Amino acid sequence: MSQFEIVAIGASAGGLRALSAVLSGLSPDLPVSVLVVQHLDPRHKSLMAEILQRHCKMRVKEAEHDETLQHSVVYMAPPNNHLLVSDSKIVLTKTSFVHFVRPSVDLLFDSAAADFGDRVIGVILTGTGSDGAMGIRAIKERGGTTIAQDEETSEFFGMPQAAIATGAVDFILPLQDIAHAIETLIREG
Repeated sequence: MSQFEIVAIGASAGGLRALSAVLSGLSPDLPVSVLVVQHLDPRHKSLMAEILQRHCKMRVKEAEHDETLQHSVVYMAPPNNHLLVSDSKIVLTKTSFVHFVRPSVDLLFDSAAADFGDRVIGVILTGTGSDGAMGIRAIKERGGTTIAQDEETSEFFGMPQAAIATGAVDFILPLQDIAHAIETLIREG
């Protein structure tokens, strides 16, 4: 059995391509839940789950409030909602913006660290700004494992750079290696 329960991924600018690359590399029977915050325009319905499903072997869906997390499912934060976890359930909230964004990567990572402790893998992909840096630190402080996309393969290096600057990132990897690293951590510990 895997020591990990959850993979939390945050992305912003350039995220669709990066998320496609990572999620398409994960096997359909991965024994964890995957939660994704991608910064989106709150004024439009998101087709992100449908677009990513075309590339992904796991089931991809927009997260719904109060649903119980299941393994081998990718949960996308809906536009204009923070995505958190509590007692292995999804919590959607429209509380204040964090770093001018909602959904916030930091809030997802903080809640995952609080709920799952050292059984979390936190991943920061391409994006502008610093959302996710505090959350990466929270995951590391609870004994979780952290990954950031490297500068060379990031369309926008702001978010990965801010996470790396905390000193709490375990692995700095090119985009094409992140899915394999997640699989290896989960399957081999």
